[in-house]
Formats: sequence, structure tokens, C-alpha cells
Amino acid sequence: MIQVEIKPEMLRWARERARLGLGKLTKAFPKLDTWERGEARPTLKQLERFAKATHAPVGYLFLQEPPVERLPIPDFRTSKKEHADHPSPDMLDTIYICQQRQEWYRDFAHSTGEEQLAFVGSANLKSDIVATAASIRQMLGFDIEERRRIPTWTDALRRFIEQADTLGVLVMCSGVVQNNTHRRLDPGEFRGFAMADTLAPLVFINGGDTKAAQMFTLAHELAHIWLGQSAVSDVQALWISEHQTEQWCNKVAAELLVPLEVLREEYRKSNELHDEINRLARRFKVSTLVILRRIHDVGGITLQQFQQEYREELKRLLAIPKGSGGNFYLTQAARVSKRFARALVASTLEGQTLHRDAFRMLGFSKLNTFHDLGRSLGVGI
Repeated sequence: MIQVEIKPEMLRWARERARLGLGKLTKAFPKLDTWERGEARPTLKQLERFAKATHAPVGYLFLQEPPVERLPIPDFRTSKKEHADHPSPDMLDTIYICQQRQEWYRDFAHSTGEEQLAFVGSANLKSDIVATAASIRQMLGFDIEERRRIPTWTDALRRFIEQADTLGVLVMCSGVVQNNTHRRLDPGEFRGFAMADTLAPLVFINGGDTKAAQMFTLAHELAHIWLGQSAVSDVQALWISEHQTEQWCNKVAAELLVPLEVLREEYRKSNELHDEINRLARRFKVSTLVILRRIHDVGGITLQQFQQEYREELKRLLAIPKGSGGNFYLTQAARVSKRFARALVASTLEGQTLHRDAFRMLGFSKLNTFHDLGRSLGVGI
């Protein structure tokens, strides 16, 4: 077979870009170590398989040196982890497909005469935190007392997403790239991002995080939408960030979810701290880490106590196994936004959008699945 001329460093680049060690790939590519040393060369078919395994565009592998890949939206993450300066293909592909969906919905909104959303860009970094959070809460119809009555974090998150969807925000929540369960998104790399647009504002939540943490991520990214600013975030309740924008968004998110005025009335300092944290987390349906921060904000614990308790609570949360499963069509709608899915299915059935393009943006290829999704959303045939 004809072997292709390829620079060994490009093979190493693709493997390292995908966060894969030699051991994980040598079963499928037994000669990979010799390819990387330049002692042997792959065939074109082998190279195409390798590109697919590492989620790298095959054309990149013919370059003379590795390309510099940058995120297409501002990066406000504070993570100092290894490879933080080199986004993974999972993260890049997720942002790219969301950009395609947003562009499609923007055109759809133009064609159907939807009005621009006045709340996008209605705030700035000098806007009052409490007033901005109250404005978001009012526009969403976000009722603190209603959330008290919601039984689970999952239900509370679903309700929160529905409120944002009704307002006009495309909220997409997934823990995998498209529907590929073998490509799981790492919350340690990013927890969410916002893509501001007056017709098609979009928020993506990393579904690999806990439900309680996803509540905070959604609130944080909505604050970005109110600023009219796109960004990738690794939001945390600890709020250590060099970005003024992230600090502002975190404060708005915390005030939106747990208003200090309400917390002061609810907080019982005489209770044992861990019992009180868990009680308030259930009451507000947020992460215990957020409650810890808010207890510190009202003077319930010192900064040193907060930092120590935060580290211990984070360690405990990371040890909890994540659930899986659920209704496929409910999951699919959540992954791409109900608002987006309804519009795309309707447009496709009307012949305005090609099935091929719809399948690509939805992440599947079967016509029956497409029709079943449409029926589950009330727009099928």
C-alpha cells in the first residue's frame, strides 16, 4: 500500500490535542510509536482513521507544523490546569456546532419577523448587582418561593431553563459532544459559555457538572447575556478571577439565585454549619458551595473558614457518582434547546431547511428519530 508523507510531530500534536496517551491508541494503531518517531509512515486509510480517532481534521495532519487553535469567543476561564491554553477538540467542536445553531436561528428569527431582545446588552459592569439580579429574576418570572416547593434540583434546573427559553434564550445543556457518549465534556475544562446576540442569545451548560452547579452556571451565563458579552467560563462559587467581568457575573448570579436579603432571614447561625448548608441548599436549590459563599457574605463565617470548608465540600461533591439515563427525546431537546429544536423541526418539515442540515445540527441521522423528536415537541407529523 502507498504510504503518505507526514511529519511525525503532526501525529503527536493530534494525539496530545485529543488528550490521548500512546497506550490508548496503540491497540487501534500498533505502529503509532514508529510513526511518531519517523521510522514508518501510515497509509492514507490509516491516517484517516487516526484523524477520526483523535477528532482532528485530516487536512491538518499534512501541515508542516501544528496550527495555533484559539477559541472563537473570549476566554474568561481562570483554570491553570495543564493544556489550559490549548482547548480540547471536544470543547472546540461544541462551540463550533453552537455557533452554527445560533447562526441558523438568527436567520430564522429574521425570516419570521421576531423582534430584537432588549435585555441583551442592557447592563454594564457599573450596573448595580442587586438591581440587575432583580431585573433578570423579574423578566424570567423566577420565583424564590416557587423554587422552595420544587422537589429536586433536576426539576428546579428544568424550570429555570424553561423560563430562559420562554424569554428567548437558547439554552443548551449537554455533557457530551453532540450525541456521542464517547466524547464526554470535562467540567474542569469549562462549565459553560454565553454567545450574546439580540435575536439568538445562546447559553451552553456543561451537563457533566452536578445539577446544582449547573444552576449557578446558567445564572452566570445569563448575566453575560445581560452584558451583551460572549465568553467561555469556568464559574465557581469561590469567585477567584482576574477578570472584572467574571467577578461581576458571579455576583449577579449569586444574588439572582440566593438574594442576600432573603438569606439573612433564612440563615440560622446557631445550627451546625454543615446541617445549615445542606438545608439552605435544598431550600434555594443551589450548590452547597454557593450557600457557603453566601453565608460568608452575610458574615456567618470568616474568609479562612470559608476557604477551608469550600475545599472540603468540593472534595465531597467530586466523589459523588453522577447519574445517567432518562428519556432520549427530553434529553435531546435539552441538549439543543427546545426553542431551537421546535423551530428547526418546523422549518425542515416546511421545506425551508434541508434534512441533511437539520440532522447535522441535531446530531443524529435517522429520519424516524427526527419525526419522533418533532412529535415530542408538538411540531411533528
